[in-house]
Amino acid sequence: MNRQWLIGVAALALASCATVPAPLKGEFPALTPRDAVEQGAPAQRVRWGGEIIEVQPKASTTCFEILSRQLDLSARPMLRDPADGRFIACRSGFYDPEVFERGRLVTVVGEVTGTDVAKVGEFDYRYPHVAADAIYLWPPRSQYSGPPPYWDPWMYGSPYGWGPYWGPYWGGSVIIRSGPRHPPRR
Repeated sequence: MNRQWLIGVAALALASCATVPAPLKGEFPALTPRDAVEQGAPAQRVRWGGEIIEVQPKASTTCFEILSRQLDLSARPMLRDPADGRFIACRSGFYDPEVFERGRLVTVVGEVTGTDVAKVGEFDYRYPHVAADAIYLWPPRSQYSGPPPYWDPWMYGSPYGWGPYWGPYWGGSVIIRSGPRHPPRR
């Protein structure tokens, strides 16, 4: 009995770590944009996400061309291959293309209303069309991961894995930098 209780508490603790933002909550079918085009799926509510390819503001709506990606437990798109196709999501109102710029991650909740055909290069591509109720723009992830590397001769042979070199012995901190470390001098 105690074991079952412990497993239940652990499951609740893990579930509380992955919270879905309020506008994205709900139950949705396991349908990808590629499946929607191939099956000619009838109108149904979906939660899809991915990387913005293009934003097209129009008179009363804004349409997003999105490269679909799988969603994690918090409904955030994961940047891994393979992509699940592309889709078009349109929502009433103005969404600034400078804020919703190419490469940013979004999650969309809405209803698949049909397909649109447009060119990708010279190829006629069929996009599932989503009438969006919510478009959630995710904040960019931090560019730095792990503790800052440093050299500390007193940590040599410590039980924490740090040695007389820059960084830990195993696993290592991965630091990703975009652009120069310091701005150029003038």
